[in-house]
Amino acid sequence: MALFNKDAKSFIKLISIICFLQISALNGQLRVGFYSESCHNVESIVSSMVKEASQREPRMPAILLRLHFHDCFVQKGCDGSILIDNVKEAEKNAFGHEGLGGFAEIQKAKTQLEVQCPGVVSCADIVALAARDAVVMAGGESYEVETGRRDGRVSDLSFASKMPDVDDSIEVLKEKFKTKGFSEKDLVTLSGAHTIGTTACFFMPKRLYNFTGKSDADPSINPKFLSELRSKCPKNGDVNVRISLDNLSERKFDDQIMHNIKNGFAVIASDARLYDDNATRAVVDSYLEITEKLNPNSSSFGTDFGLAMVKLGRLEVKTGLLGEIRKVCNSFNKM
Repeated sequence: MALFNKDAKSFIKLISIICFLQISALNGQLRVGFYSESCHNVESIVSSMVKEASQREPRMPAILLRLHFHDCFVQKGCDGSILIDNVKEAEKNAFGHEGLGGFAEIQKAKTQLEVQCPGVVSCADIVALAARDAVVMAGGESYEVETGRRDGRVSDLSFASKMPDVDDSIEVLKEKFKTKGFSEKDLVTLSGAHTIGTTACFFMPKRLYNFTGKSDADPSINPKFLSELRSKCPKNGDVNVRISLDNLSERKFDDQIMHNIKNGFAVIASDARLYDDNATRAVVDSYLEITEKLNPNSSSFGTDFGLAMVKLGRLEVKTGLLGEIRKVCNSFNKM
């Protein structure tokens, strides 16, 4: 009987260890340097891709940064599902993802990585690393990127139904970010990504010509700036014309966007709305106090942006045995 009890206890202990290992695999965690042994060149390969792409297309840093945000903010989180294009109603075709790009660049890095480390690096991680390198390429502060994400096996239009919209009120924006675990400060900081890049006139008509349904403009727009915006995006004009999100430093990652928001020079409505609310206005002002050296003890926009991006990159990730490592980023692996 004693021997039976001893064997039974050993068996139970073995089963417990196996279960623990399985759960650990399923609930694997992101970490900096995940590929340090399995594919040590991953960061240099992605960085080289971003550099080359940015030299060819100056808007590329903003394009890659936006791609990561849109991959992560959807229902299924940061899993590379934004890259899929071989299913009927792919997520990338959702209205909220209008104008996204950078897909070919991500695949270019993936192709190189498949040669050196086949089946190791996920497309989701390439997107996350590229976003960081894009910030650096535009002159922003670097930050460490956690890796270990796996690629999702589902991509659907409906997953993008709760994406932030340029015409959302500040209350709606705050709620959408809160649902994802973000604070008012995170909302402002991540919106600061609009310090680089462009938008299309497609997103401007309501703000410029029919803000309250009475053929009026958004009153938060500085009068001097209103005429400039209207000249660039005339009523019934070409909706595909692109204009800078930050009129003064479109290609430089800095805190100029915060000055623009405060002074009525925000280009898109959702940025302007950040100054409508006491909590988000206070965050904007805190970054300006740093610039003006009125509050040297506060953290800078650049530092906070890196922290917010790390937080963004953790949204509903798949790790361990979940998901897959795609062979080609725009297509699920064949089962």
